[in-house]
Amino acid sequence: MMVSLLKHATLGQKCGGLLLLVLLVFALFGNALAPNDGAYQDLDAILAPPSETHWLGTDHFGRSMVARMADAIRLSFMLGVLCVATSSIIGVSLGVWAAWSGKKVDAVLNVFVNIILALPGLVIVLLLAAIVPGSFFVLYLAISLVQWVEYFRVVRAITKTTVDSPAMQSSQMMGFGRWYLFKRHIWPAIAPSVFTLATFGCATAILTMASLGFVYVGMQPPLAELGLMMVELFPYYSDAPWLLAEPLIAIALLVLGFHLLGRKSS
Repeated sequence: MMVSLLKHATLGQKCGGLLLLVLLVFALFGNALAPNDGAYQDLDAILAPPSETHWLGTDHFGRSMVARMADAIRLSFMLGVLCVATSSIIGVSLGVWAAWSGKKVDAVLNVFVNIILALPGLVIVLLLAAIVPGSFFVLYLAISLVQWVEYFRVVRAITKTTVDSPAMQSSQMMGFGRWYLFKRHIWPAIAPSVFTLATFGCATAILTMASLGFVYVGMQPPLAELGLMMVELFPYYSDAPWLLAEPLIAIALLVLGFHLLGRKSS
């Protein structure tokens, strides 16, 4: 399956996948490049520029930026993957159920989805994050609660068309079970759209966490998080501009990688 995905991937998708792989390797093994962990404070090396000892310099507490950047990127990957896994499973399951179980179930689920859509997604995330600031679990739940609706709407629309297709109706007349019909007809139809939504969903989750950290209602110190790091390092941009640039570049590369990975060939 992996060979098939690589074979049919566009140049942009390959570049996005390679960029994300490099960032993931740095997130997992970047601490090995630092002399200390991200919490260790060396007050003799405050705002130190990049060097052989500290490859990305040190922050205003003398903490290694290599270690902190690795921790922050790893946290971003973790949130993105968890949010996408949860929201996609819920959205795909309910979308297929709504399109395949008759008008009553479809109507009830549509009312529920319309209620959620009536509430601004960012406001929901901000509200829950502000109630329990610094909670990774609450932030993950809030973003997942908002994102699953996108999967539901897309999957429901595609599934409705697939259910009425001659190929699936022929399989039903031949007596095949629902699991076979899902694997043979529905999943191949919805998989490309689900993959695209998942990649963009990862980027959105990462940007949302960084935005909440930037307004100080997301992750809290001393945890390393890209948006929070920008807030902490902003007062020192004139003395050490490279420190502020590092989390900004990391967010840009993460979002770029996921967007390239999710692009469809024209």
